[in-house]
Amino acid sequence: MGLDERKFLILQAIIDDYITTAMPVGSRTISRKAGVGFSPATIRNEMSDLEELGYLAQPHTSAGRIPSYKAYRLYVDKLLKAYQLSNDECQRIAEHMETRSRQVEAVIRRAARVLSDATKYTSVVVVPHIGSLRIRHVQIVPVSEGVAMLVIVTTAGIVKDAVIHIPEGLTADHLYGISRMLTEQLADKPIESVRQIFAEMIRDMGQNRKLLADAMRVIEENIASVDDRDVYVGGSANLLSYPEYADVAKAKNFLAVLESREMLRKLMGSGGVEISIRIGPENELPELSDCSIVTASYRMGDQSTGTLGIIGPTRMDYSRVITVLHFMGNAISQLLSEK
Repeated sequence: MGLDERKFLILQAIIDDYITTAMPVGSRTISRKAGVGFSPATIRNEMSDLEELGYLAQPHTSAGRIPSYKAYRLYVDKLLKAYQLSNDECQRIAEHMETRSRQVEAVIRRAARVLSDATKYTSVVVVPHIGSLRIRHVQIVPVSEGVAMLVIVTTAGIVKDAVIHIPEGLTADHLYGISRMLTEQLADKPIESVRQIFAEMIRDMGQNRKLLADAMRVIEENIASVDDRDVYVGGSANLLSYPEYADVAKAKNFLAVLESREMLRKLMGSGGVEISIRIGPENELPELSDCSIVTASYRMGDQSTGTLGIIGPTRMDYSRVITVLHFMGNAISQLLSEK
Protein backbone atom coordinates (compact mmCIF):
# COMPACT_ATOMS: atom_id res chain seq x y z
CA MET A 1 0.00 0.00 0.00
CA GLY A 2 1.49 3.29 -1.13
CA LEU A 3 0.58 6.95 -0.80
CA ASP A 4 -1.84 8.29 -3.36
CA GLU A 5 -2.80 11.93 -3.84
CA ARG A 6 -5.61 11.73 -1.28
CA LYS A 7 -3.34 10.34 1.43
CA PHE A 8 -0.76 13.02 0.67
CA LEU A 9 -3.40 15.74 0.99
CA ILE A 10 -4.80 14.40 4.27
CA LEU A 11 -1.35 13.87 5.77
CA GLN A 12 -0.32 17.39 4.84
CA ALA A 13 -3.48 18.79 6.45
CA ILE A 14 -2.83 16.80 9.64
CA ILE A 15 0.77 18.00 9.91
CA ASP A 16 -0.18 21.62 9.21
CA ASP A 17 -2.82 21.47 11.94
CA TYR A 18 -0.53 19.76 14.47
CA ILE A 19 2.27 22.29 13.86
CA THR A 20 -0.17 25.03 14.84
CA THR A 21 -2.02 23.41 17.75
CA ALA A 22 0.21 20.64 19.19
CA MET A 23 -3.04 18.72 19.71
CA PRO A 24 -3.91 15.28 18.25
CA VAL A 25 -5.89 15.77 15.04
CA GLY A 26 -9.25 14.12 14.40
CA SER A 27 -11.01 13.33 11.13
CA ARG A 28 -13.76 15.91 11.72
CA THR A 29 -11.13 18.67 12.10
CA ILE A 30 -9.56 17.74 8.76
CA SER A 31 -12.93 17.46 6.97
CA ARG A 32 -13.68 21.08 7.86
CA LYS A 33 -10.50 22.40 6.31
CA ALA A 34 -10.76 24.25 3.02
CA GLY A 35 -9.51 22.27 0.05
CA VAL A 36 -9.85 18.80 1.63
CA GLY A 37 -13.37 17.91 0.45
CA PHE A 38 -13.65 14.42 2.02
CA SER A 39 -16.12 13.12 4.57
CA PRO A 40 -15.00 12.32 8.15
CA ALA A 41 -15.56 8.60 7.45
CA THR A 42 -13.31 8.66 4.40
CA ILE A 43 -10.65 10.60 6.30
CA ARG A 44 -10.81 8.11 9.21
CA ASN A 45 -10.12 5.24 6.81
CA GLU A 46 -7.20 7.09 5.25
CA MET A 47 -5.82 7.99 8.67
CA SER A 48 -5.98 4.33 9.65
CA ASP A 49 -3.97 3.44 6.54
CA LEU A 50 -1.45 6.22 7.26
CA GLU A 51 -1.02 4.88 10.79
CA GLU A 52 -0.42 1.40 9.42
CA LEU A 53 2.21 2.84 7.07
CA GLY A 54 4.02 4.50 9.99
CA TYR A 55 3.17 8.12 9.18
CA LEU A 56 0.74 8.67 12.07
CA ALA A 57 0.49 7.60 15.69
CA GLN A 58 -2.45 7.57 18.10
CA PRO A 59 -1.30 8.62 21.59
CA HIS A 60 -4.60 7.55 23.21
CA THR A 61 -7.37 5.25 22.05
CA SER A 62 -9.98 7.99 21.97
CA ALA A 63 -7.66 10.71 20.70
CA GLY A 64 -6.86 11.85 17.19
CA ARG A 65 -3.55 11.20 15.43
CA ILE A 66 -0.19 12.93 15.55
CA PRO A 67 2.55 12.84 12.88
CA SER A 68 5.55 10.53 13.25
CA TYR A 69 9.17 11.40 12.45
CA LYS A 70 8.66 9.54 9.18
CA ALA A 71 5.76 11.88 8.38
CA TYR A 72 7.81 14.99 9.08
CA ARG A 73 10.58 13.72 6.80
CA LEU A 74 8.07 13.17 3.97
CA TYR A 75 6.54 16.57 4.71
CA VAL A 76 9.90 18.35 4.48
CA ASP A 77 11.03 16.46 1.37
CA LYS A 78 7.82 16.51 -0.68
CA LEU A 79 4.90 18.40 0.88
CA LEU A 80 6.44 21.63 2.14
CA LYS A 81 4.85 24.83 0.84
CA ALA A 82 7.03 27.85 0.12
CA TYR A 83 6.80 30.61 2.71
CA GLN A 84 7.14 34.23 1.65
CA LEU A 85 8.27 36.80 4.21
CA SER A 86 6.13 39.93 4.09
CA ASN A 87 7.71 43.31 3.42
CA ASP A 88 7.10 44.23 7.06
CA GLU A 89 8.86 41.08 8.28
CA CYS A 90 11.85 41.71 6.00
CA GLN A 91 12.07 45.32 7.14
CA ARG A 92 11.76 44.38 10.82
CA ILE A 93 14.56 41.80 10.57
CA ALA A 94 16.76 44.21 8.59
CA GLU A 95 16.22 46.95 11.19
CA HIS A 96 17.10 44.60 14.03
CA MET A 97 20.28 43.59 12.20
CA GLU A 98 21.38 47.22 11.87
CA THR A 99 24.57 47.80 13.83
CA ARG A 100 27.29 50.41 13.66
CA SER A 101 29.88 47.79 14.49
CA ARG A 102 31.21 45.61 11.70
CA GLN A 103 33.17 43.46 14.15
CA VAL A 104 32.31 39.84 13.43
CA GLU A 105 31.48 39.07 17.05
CA ALA A 106 28.97 41.93 17.26
CA VAL A 107 27.25 40.97 13.99
CA ILE A 108 27.03 37.28 14.92
CA ARG A 109 25.78 37.96 18.44
CA ARG A 110 23.04 40.21 17.09
CA ALA A 111 22.17 37.65 14.38
CA ALA A 112 21.60 34.93 17.01
CA ARG A 113 19.20 37.19 18.88
CA VAL A 114 17.33 38.30 15.75
CA LEU A 115 16.98 34.67 14.53
CA SER A 116 15.47 33.50 17.80
CA ASP A 117 13.10 36.48 17.91
CA ALA A 118 11.97 35.95 14.30
CA THR A 119 11.29 32.20 14.68
CA LYS A 120 10.43 31.90 18.41
CA TYR A 121 12.80 28.93 18.59
CA THR A 122 16.40 28.59 19.81
CA SER A 123 19.09 29.83 17.43
CA VAL A 124 22.77 28.92 17.13
CA VAL A 125 25.27 30.84 15.00
CA VAL A 126 28.78 29.47 14.49
CA VAL A 127 31.76 31.48 13.27
CA PRO A 128 33.84 29.67 10.62
CA HIS A 129 36.67 27.52 11.92
CA ILE A 130 39.50 29.97 12.54
CA GLY A 131 42.10 27.70 10.94
CA SER A 132 40.55 28.15 7.52
CA LEU A 133 40.61 31.96 7.71
CA ARG A 134 43.39 33.95 6.06
CA ILE A 135 45.68 36.33 7.92
CA ARG A 136 45.54 40.04 7.15
CA HIS A 137 47.79 41.51 9.82
CA VAL A 138 50.04 40.41 12.69
CA GLN A 139 51.06 42.68 15.56
CA ILE A 140 53.16 42.04 18.67
CA VAL A 141 52.32 44.67 21.29
CA PRO A 142 54.50 45.05 24.40
CA VAL A 143 52.49 44.79 27.63
CA SER A 144 55.08 44.65 30.41
CA GLU A 145 58.64 43.50 30.96
CA GLY A 146 59.08 40.18 29.15
CA VAL A 147 55.40 39.99 28.12
CA ALA A 148 53.62 40.99 24.92
CA MET A 149 50.26 40.48 23.23
CA LEU A 150 50.22 38.65 19.90
CA VAL A 151 47.31 39.95 17.82
CA ILE A 152 46.17 38.33 14.56
CA VAL A 153 43.56 39.98 12.34
CA THR A 154 42.00 37.79 9.65
CA THR A 155 40.68 38.86 6.27
CA ALA A 156 37.19 38.15 7.60
CA GLY A 157 37.73 40.71 10.36
CA ILE A 158 38.03 38.24 13.23
CA VAL A 159 40.60 39.39 15.78
CA LYS A 160 42.41 36.80 17.90
CA ASP A 161 44.94 37.54 20.58
CA ALA A 162 47.07 35.71 23.12
CA VAL A 163 49.87 36.50 25.58
CA ILE A 164 53.45 35.53 24.63
CA HIS A 165 56.77 35.86 26.44
CA ILE A 166 59.50 37.93 24.78
CA PRO A 167 63.27 37.87 25.39
CA GLU A 168 64.82 40.63 27.48
CA GLY A 169 66.13 43.63 25.63
CA LEU A 170 63.56 43.67 22.86
CA THR A 171 62.23 47.21 22.49
CA ALA A 172 58.92 48.34 21.04
CA ASP A 173 60.76 49.22 17.83
CA HIS A 174 62.18 45.68 17.62
CA LEU A 175 58.71 44.22 18.09
CA TYR A 176 57.30 46.55 15.44
CA GLY A 177 59.92 45.36 12.98
CA ILE A 178 59.20 41.71 13.78
CA SER A 179 55.46 42.39 13.40
CA ARG A 180 56.03 43.86 9.93
CA MET A 181 58.12 40.86 8.94
CA LEU A 182 55.48 38.42 10.21
CA THR A 183 52.74 40.30 8.35
CA GLU A 184 54.73 40.19 5.11
CA GLN A 185 55.36 36.46 5.47
CA LEU A 186 51.89 35.45 6.68
CA ALA A 187 49.55 37.85 4.85
CA ASP A 188 46.81 36.03 2.91
CA LYS A 189 47.94 32.67 4.31
CA PRO A 190 45.44 30.45 6.19
CA ILE A 191 46.09 30.27 9.93
CA GLU A 192 46.27 26.48 9.76
CA SER A 193 49.38 26.75 7.52
CA VAL A 194 51.45 28.88 9.92
CA ARG A 195 53.44 25.92 11.30
CA GLN A 196 55.21 25.28 8.00
CA ILE A 197 55.84 28.99 7.38
CA PHE A 198 57.12 29.54 10.92
CA ALA A 199 59.38 26.49 10.66
CA GLU A 200 61.05 27.98 7.57
CA MET A 201 61.38 31.40 9.22
CA ILE A 202 62.88 29.95 12.40
CA ARG A 203 65.39 27.94 10.36
CA ASP A 204 66.53 31.02 8.43
CA MET A 205 66.60 33.41 11.37
CA GLY A 206 69.58 33.62 13.66
CA GLN A 207 68.07 35.98 16.21
CA ASN A 208 64.66 35.88 17.84
CA ARG A 209 64.20 32.16 17.19
CA LYS A 210 62.79 31.67 20.67
CA LEU A 211 60.27 34.45 20.16
CA LEU A 212 59.04 32.96 16.89
CA ALA A 213 58.87 29.46 18.37
CA ASP A 214 56.80 30.78 21.28
CA ALA A 215 54.55 32.70 18.88
CA MET A 216 53.97 29.56 16.79
CA ARG A 217 53.09 27.52 19.89
CA VAL A 218 50.64 30.17 21.10
CA ILE A 219 48.93 30.36 17.69
CA GLU A 220 48.48 26.59 17.57
CA GLU A 221 47.30 26.23 21.18
CA ASN A 222 45.26 29.39 21.71
CA ILE A 223 44.40 31.06 18.42
CA ALA A 224 43.90 28.31 15.85
CA SER A 225 41.94 26.14 18.28
CA VAL A 226 38.14 26.08 18.65
CA ASP A 227 36.94 28.88 20.92
CA ASP A 228 33.70 28.92 22.94
CA ARG A 229 33.30 32.55 21.86
CA ASP A 230 32.87 31.34 18.27
CA VAL A 231 29.43 29.85 19.06
CA TYR A 232 26.51 32.18 19.85
CA VAL A 233 23.11 31.08 21.16
CA GLY A 234 19.88 33.08 21.06
CA GLY A 235 16.57 32.35 22.77
CA SER A 236 17.83 29.54 25.01
CA ALA A 237 14.55 29.47 26.92
CA ASN A 238 12.27 29.74 23.87
CA LEU A 239 11.72 25.98 23.58
CA LEU A 240 10.62 25.79 27.21
CA SER A 241 7.39 27.58 26.25
CA TYR A 242 6.36 24.64 24.02
CA PRO A 243 4.30 21.80 25.57
CA GLU A 244 6.84 19.23 24.38
CA TYR A 245 9.24 20.63 26.98
CA ALA A 246 6.86 20.86 29.94
CA ASP A 247 8.70 17.84 31.37
CA VAL A 248 11.37 19.21 33.74
CA ALA A 249 13.94 16.46 33.03
CA LYS A 250 13.62 16.95 29.28
CA ALA A 251 14.00 20.72 29.68
CA LYS A 252 17.14 20.30 31.82
CA ASN A 253 18.70 17.95 29.26
CA PHE A 254 18.04 20.44 26.46
CA LEU A 255 19.56 23.34 28.40
CA ALA A 256 22.60 21.18 29.21
CA VAL A 257 23.21 20.69 25.48
CA LEU A 258 23.13 24.47 24.97
CA GLU A 259 25.80 24.86 27.66
CA SER A 260 28.29 22.80 25.65
CA ARG A 261 29.60 25.06 22.88
CA GLU A 262 31.78 22.25 21.54
CA MET A 263 28.71 20.01 21.21
CA LEU A 264 26.75 22.76 19.49
CA ARG A 265 29.54 23.38 16.99
CA LYS A 266 29.52 19.69 16.09
CA LEU A 267 25.71 19.65 15.80
CA MET A 268 25.68 22.66 13.50
CA GLY A 269 28.23 21.12 11.12
CA SER A 270 31.05 22.84 9.26
CA GLY A 271 29.03 25.04 6.90
CA GLY A 272 29.01 24.92 3.13
CA VAL A 273 25.56 23.28 2.89
CA GLU A 274 22.78 25.60 1.72
CA ILE A 275 20.05 24.00 3.87
CA SER A 276 20.23 20.94 6.11
CA ILE A 277 17.24 19.53 8.03
CA ARG A 278 17.60 16.83 10.67
CA ILE A 279 14.44 15.55 12.33
CA GLY A 280 14.15 13.78 15.69
CA PRO A 281 16.27 10.60 15.76
CA GLU A 282 18.32 11.89 12.81
CA ASN A 283 20.13 14.07 15.37
CA GLU A 284 23.18 12.60 17.05
CA LEU A 285 22.16 13.33 20.65
CA PRO A 286 19.40 11.49 22.56
CA GLU A 287 18.62 14.78 24.33
CA LEU A 288 17.50 16.19 20.97
CA SER A 289 15.48 13.18 19.78
CA ASP A 290 12.30 15.26 20.02
CA CYS A 291 13.85 18.24 18.23
CA SER A 292 14.55 19.24 14.67
CA ILE A 293 17.66 21.16 13.63
CA VAL A 294 17.63 23.29 10.49
CA THR A 295 20.91 24.89 9.39
CA ALA A 296 22.07 27.19 6.62
CA SER A 297 25.38 28.78 5.65
CA TYR A 298 26.64 32.34 5.45
CA ARG A 299 29.86 33.66 3.98
CA MET A 300 32.73 35.65 5.46
CA GLY A 301 34.95 36.63 2.58
CA ASP A 302 35.63 34.45 -0.42
CA GLN A 303 36.88 31.34 1.35
CA SER A 304 35.19 30.77 4.68
CA THR A 305 31.64 29.81 5.60
CA GLY A 306 29.86 29.85 8.92
CA THR A 307 26.65 28.17 10.03
CA LEU A 308 23.41 29.49 11.43
CA GLY A 309 20.82 27.12 12.76
CA ILE A 310 17.47 26.76 14.47
CA ILE A 311 16.62 24.14 17.10
CA GLY A 312 12.90 23.59 17.63
CA PRO A 313 10.31 20.89 18.24
CA THR A 314 9.78 18.37 15.45
CA ARG A 315 6.48 20.14 14.72
CA MET A 316 8.32 23.39 13.95
CA ASP A 317 7.13 25.63 11.14
CA TYR A 318 9.74 24.33 8.67
CA SER A 319 8.69 26.52 5.76
CA ARG A 320 9.01 29.74 7.72
CA VAL A 321 12.24 28.68 9.41
CA ILE A 322 13.90 27.85 6.07
CA THR A 323 12.85 31.20 4.59
CA VAL A 324 14.11 33.15 7.63
CA LEU A 325 17.44 31.28 7.55
CA HIS A 326 17.88 32.09 3.84
CA PHE A 327 17.12 35.75 4.48
CA MET A 328 19.40 35.97 7.51
CA GLY A 329 22.25 34.13 5.77
CA ASN A 330 22.19 36.68 2.96
CA ALA A 331 21.93 39.59 5.42
CA ILE A 332 24.91 38.39 7.50
CA SER A 333 27.01 37.73 4.40
CA GLN A 334 26.27 41.23 3.12
CA LEU A 335 27.06 42.89 6.46
CA LEU A 336 30.37 41.08 6.78
CA SER A 337 31.34 41.76 3.16
CA GLU A 338 31.03 45.51 3.85
CA LYS A 339 33.87 45.36 6.33
